Amino acid sequence: MGAMSSQQEEFARRFASDYPFVAHEQALTLHADCLEWMATAPEGSIHAIVTDPPYGVKEYEFEQLEKRSNGNGGVWRIPPSFDGNERSPLPRFTALSDEERLRVQEFFEVWGRLALRVLRPGGHLFLASNAFLSQLVFSALVRSGLEFRGEIIRLVRTLRGGNRPKNAEQEFPDVCSLPRGCYEPWGLFRKPLPPGMTVAECLRIYGTGGLRRRIDGRPFEDVIESERTPQREREIADHPSLKPQSFLRTIIYAALPLGQGIVLDPFMGSGSTIAAAEAVGYWAIGIERHAEYFAMSRDAIPRLAKLNIQEEQLELISL
Repeated sequence: MGAMSSQQEEFARRFASDYPFVAHEQALTLHADCLEWMATAPEGSIHAIVTDPPYGVKEYEFEQLEKRSNGNGGVWRIPPSFDGNERSPLPRFTALSDEERLRVQEFFEVWGRLALRVLRPGGHLFLASNAFLSQLVFSALVRSGLEFRGEIIRLVRTLRGGNRPKNAEQEFPDVCSLPRGCYEPWGLFRKPLPPGMTVAECLRIYGTGGLRRRIDGRPFEDVIESERTPQREREIADHPSLKPQSFLRTIIYAALPLGQGIVLDPFMGSGSTIAAAEAVGYWAIGIERHAEYFAMSRDAIPRLAKLNIQEEQLELISL
């Protein structure tokens, strides 16, 4: 990336600790376990968290990711082809046992407490989920102490659900075991404001507490029409749950109410959220424990950040 500027050096000194890192224009990416990093990072230093976690489920264990990359899907579901196009493997969330669901809840309750630790009072958390697991994850985050502030609904047709009963497709041709997914729920949470503090006071003191309005002055809305991730973005970052820049830039923009501060993605993957922050002009920190994805993010972040996203795709946010 070349020599670091004085701002980048100060940013790295404050947040990198002893972890391997890469300094981008206004971002720092670390090869680390987010639980370890969040337990020791400067307390109250993060203005917002925007992340798409793997939920700690079996699909994202090292062994299963290796099977997916080798074409032996393991517990990854290989969807049927449509219109002559082969689709990428999808995680089979319904494969979770009761014990694994309990582990998901326990994990996010612990993780939520660490999110509270690093967030400033009034800082928001945007967390991607799915209709099958959201009730488990969101309730665990509430138990951790975060305020539930609603859901952001990403309208997008997925290939989850809508299948006929397994091994009985011919017997029950008019039945589907789950509805076909047409939306993706993102939980919206906030670190509680200090007792008696108003949003206006929180904005003045901490730069947090609210959400940034769209550039045309209208409120940020909780339903966002979204595309599937374009092929040109998937060619840059081959990650199984890559979200489109058009959507990520929209929610990243809203995450910092005053347009200033630091956005954290503790489950960075190949860096698409960090790229969106770079495109918007925000400072950001990305944490990733998988060496393959951390290495991929080094080149993917600047390439994704430089993509020209059409204005209509960004819900009137001009970047």
